[in-house]
Amino acid sequence: MARPTSKELTQRELEVMHVFWKRGDCTATEVRDALAATGVDRVYVTVANLVRILVDKGYVEPVNSERPFRYRPVRSFNDISSSLVTDLLKRVYGGSRELLLVQLLGQTQKLTKKEREFLTQILEDQSNE
Repeated sequence: MARPTSKELTQRELEVMHVFWKRGDCTATEVRDALAATGVDRVYVTVANLVRILVDKGYVEPVNSERPFRYRPVRSFNDISSSLVTDLLKRVYGGSRELLLVQLLGQTQKLTKKEREFLTQILEDQSNE
């Protein structure tokens, strides 16, 4: 029996979505070329199938009815990334933001000055609300 189709993005689908978020409306050929420019070499048929799956899942939609078909993202990067982080927080850290922060900030690599300033600004904004 086949596994039911997931509404979540696979790694390859996410690669394709990044192209749409960066470029906006694209054909499958343009997506394939953009991926190839970043070193991700996929044949056209694979990319076209990924775009079709993204249409079926509601992540992109066609913008025309003649060839070459163009598609645009329906869901924004912020929407998807927020959903993925929320899922990660629930599934891996049991909903504990503290555990997630410890994991992120407790890495051996120190935060850069820019990252520390950004984090400080977020904390200040939170305390002013």
